[in-house]
Amino acid sequence: MPSEPAAGVPLASATGRWVLACSVLGSGMALLDGTIVNIALPRIGEDLGATLADLQWTVNGYLLTLAGLILLGGGLGDRYGRRKVFVVGVVWFALASAACGAAPNSGVLIAARALQGVGGALLTPGSLALVQSSFRPEDRAKAVGAWSGLGGVAGAVGPFLGGYLVDGPGWRWIFLVNLPIAAVVVAIAVRHVPESRDRTASGSFDVRGAALAALCLAGITYALIAASGHPSWTSVVLPAAAGVLCGAAFVQTERTREHPMLPLSVFSSRLFTSMNVVTLCLYAAIGGVFFVLPVQLQIAAGYSALRAGLATLPVTVLMLLLSAPAGAMAQRIGPRLPLTVGPLVTAAGLLLLIRLGPDSSSYWLDVLPAVVVQGLGMSLFVAPLTATVLASVDVDHAGIASGVNNAAARVAQLLIVAALPLLVGLSDQAYRSPDKVNAAFGSSMLICAGLCVVAALLALALVPSGALAEEGEGPAVQPECRANCGFSAPPLEPGTGGANRH
Repeated sequence: MPSEPAAGVPLASATGRWVLACSVLGSGMALLDGTIVNIALPRIGEDLGATLADLQWTVNGYLLTLAGLILLGGGLGDRYGRRKVFVVGVVWFALASAACGAAPNSGVLIAARALQGVGGALLTPGSLALVQSSFRPEDRAKAVGAWSGLGGVAGAVGPFLGGYLVDGPGWRWIFLVNLPIAAVVVAIAVRHVPESRDRTASGSFDVRGAALAALCLAGITYALIAASGHPSWTSVVLPAAAGVLCGAAFVQTERTREHPMLPLSVFSSRLFTSMNVVTLCLYAAIGGVFFVLPVQLQIAAGYSALRAGLATLPVTVLMLLLSAPAGAMAQRIGPRLPLTVGPLVTAAGLLLLIRLGPDSSSYWLDVLPAVVVQGLGMSLFVAPLTATVLASVDVDHAGIASGVNNAAARVAQLLIVAALPLLVGLSDQAYRSPDKVNAAFGSSMLICAGLCVVAALLALALVPSGALAEEGEGPAVQPECRANCGFSAPPLEPGTGGANRH
């Protein structure tokens, strides 16, 4: 069994190739799951007789545990071994996937999705951490670039594979397909991936902080979803109040703990705080789009699951081709312009999507122009966004900064999926009606476009043009937002777990 390398392995070596393959397959498995599930939502609802709230929880059950535990997962890897925790996460994710595939009703599916999120919280930070910790310093940038590019290929395959499985053997196979992938990942990891850990890690973990964060998000999410159905005082006010109280307790815990999961001192940087607000706006917009667009395509426009999956493929392709050049451009001219223009272009693409409806007869005229404009806008802002986040703190806190930004993106997606149906008046079984879905979709695109405009204005007002002037080439080309950008947040650094070691 490979032991911890003293100085790292070369990328061109056999071990280096195995490490890269293991990391890409592991992160790609989670990436595929996030992409595919949204395409399958209409079919899941039909097969299980699920309400819209059930479908919201099918998405949010996963995001809730992932967002609440992802920082803790990084810390476990740093302490107990990144390969070990990564393998545990892969096995956990696979077992939860099997439970999802066998779910007899929506309740079991939601519970299994929450368990999937726990596995994702263990394997997601470990994936990139394995790359960064296993390779020798001179090969790490190339390895991260290869990890990002190959992961992008997985994101591009996701819509096609998801649509094929939903239309073919059935939606349960979008979960069952994870089992053979996980088996391959575990076999490679055990035989070929060196172990690594942070030898300086000591003390206890901030389990209380992680639990309070998850309970805060759960309470608020439950209240938002309940409010869009047939709400009662107890189903909305009580969980909302409990969520707020848990949030306040979380802040107090992080303020008073000697080594908190989330050091509040990082928010003393005005730029860091501003960029995370921008992240919340942009990832809420993107998460909202990729939650409602597959429903609109299949229910209102009559697309098959396969066609719905392929409809947004141009976004992924443009992201693969243009994100790195956009990051390099931001390095040269500063991040303010890309972070202002990119969200505005994205907003224009979302407004163009409003034309999509029951009367749409041509993908080439009604959908393609909108997703191309959307993809161009997203390609402009995703790499500069994380580059600016990392540049807003000193290098010793880069891992924490990346982890916080990752969590912010997940939280944004979680909350928009919970809130959007409430805001547009879509509830219960209304998602089965083409007319009601179409009306709600138009309102949803206006809200998401508005979030993009807010993000652009914040960037214009708060981002200095010289934010990346001293950062060299590294941060500007950080791998970003793979798989339609809606369900893969900014990358975690190996040190992200350091925020969880106490």
